[in-house]
Amino acid sequence: MNQLVIGKYISLKRKQKNMTQEQLAEKLGVSNKTISKWETGKCMPDYSIIKNLCDELEITVAELFDGETSGEKSVRVYDKEQFLNLLRRIQELEKQKNTLYGVVLIVMGIAMQALSYAVGGSDMKDFISGVLLGMSIAVMLIGVYVVGKSLSGK
Repeated sequence: MNQLVIGKYISLKRKQKNMTQEQLAEKLGVSNKTISKWETGKCMPDYSIIKNLCDELEITVAELFDGETSGEKSVRVYDKEQFLNLLRRIQELEKQKNTLYGVVLIVMGIAMQALSYAVGGSDMKDFISGVLLGMSIAVMLIGVYVVGKSLSGK
């Protein structure tokens, strides 16, 4: 699955239907920036939109994933539901991975904060303690941001 090839195919089929990105976006209930991201290969359409996208562009799911129109004598056989289920599972795993990264950052921040309290006593140790405390807060905030972004689905 090559996102760039798929994106170019979406763009080609949209233009063949004389639609702008805005028109396609309106029909699918997404923003024109989302369409642009698909067409430039920056991201893939969400599994929940693929059926409607294929219907609007009058293509099959297999053609979308191949990035080309199937010939009449094509021997490739695809199960549309298996494709969509696989894509849904991949997107869910990506979301879980990002959530896990956020949780790891939060735990690292807590560990750094605990370490900052263990260090201290002299000017240099107090400086290191302060740096660790500041870094721990920054790492925890980044972790909270990553978890929040992952759970919001954006």
